[in-house]
Amino acid sequence: MKVLVIGGTGQVGSNVAVELLKRGAAVRILARDKETNAAPAGAEVVVGDLLNPDSVRSALHGVDKLFLLAGNVAEELTHALIAYGLAQRAGIKHITYLSVYKADRFGDVPHFASKIAVENALREFGVPYTILRPSYFFQNELALQPMLVQMGVYTMPIGVAGISAVDVRDIAEAAAITLTTPGHEGQTYDLVGSMIDGPGSAALWGKVLDKQIAYTGHDFDGWEKQMSAYFRGWLAYDMRAMFQGYVERGFASTDAEVKRVSKLLGHAPRTYEAFVRETATEWLKSA
Repeated sequence: MKVLVIGGTGQVGSNVAVELLKRGAAVRILARDKETNAAPAGAEVVVGDLLNPDSVRSALHGVDKLFLLAGNVAEELTHALIAYGLAQRAGIKHITYLSVYKADRFGDVPHFASKIAVENALREFGVPYTILRPSYFFQNELALQPMLVQMGVYTMPIGVAGISAVDVRDIAEAAAITLTTPGHEGQTYDLVGSMIDGPGSAALWGKVLDKQIAYTGHDFDGWEKQMSAYFRGWLAYDMRAMFQGYVERGFASTDAEVKRVSKLLGHAPRTYEAFVRETATEWLKSA
């Protein structure tokens, strides 16, 4: 069995490729020129672009199944629907699509709305599919290293009520399972794990780094302005809308959802505390 992994050089997709290879699948990754060195060892790499249908057709040739991850870019919906439409025409046997937790409750967040549209397309046509809906990634916190270590602040505006978060490695395992074992056709899995909040996360990072860490709160106007210095304005707004939605509408998981993902994985989801301890240990080693 050969699986095409779209997004296979990124944080999630590269882990998916590794998990597929562990399970004996042949893996092909669609990558842009500048990304080819980021592909996991053992994976075949083809160069292409999701806005170039011919390159996607070529990547799909001889492939049995597809892992579809469309990155958070302005053309996300176009990327995903081109890949899906061409996979359908190529006779792909199964598609596992990476959506987002509670996508249908955040239709005003641009990248959530794109994922809802792709989910609807998957359900409308005849290609066997599985939808994965991960919550907030633990690994988003890796970008906070300078703020945590040097400035002593936790800046993710996730609020105080608590949101669901998941380890990217659990997402990768779930994707590989749905692509290599039977029984997942037509299923939507909410990939959840630990509940985290702003003050609690700041306190945990402070404990493991042995320093005072302050939660900077959830001033969304200020946060969007700060992010606009590093990202395109549309992306800063998109992220602001997402975090504000978390705080105002809730993004908490249930015990039943955790139980279901545990059954899928064959083990309990990794914990945020374990991730923080593991990450802090690596940071302190390299300091």
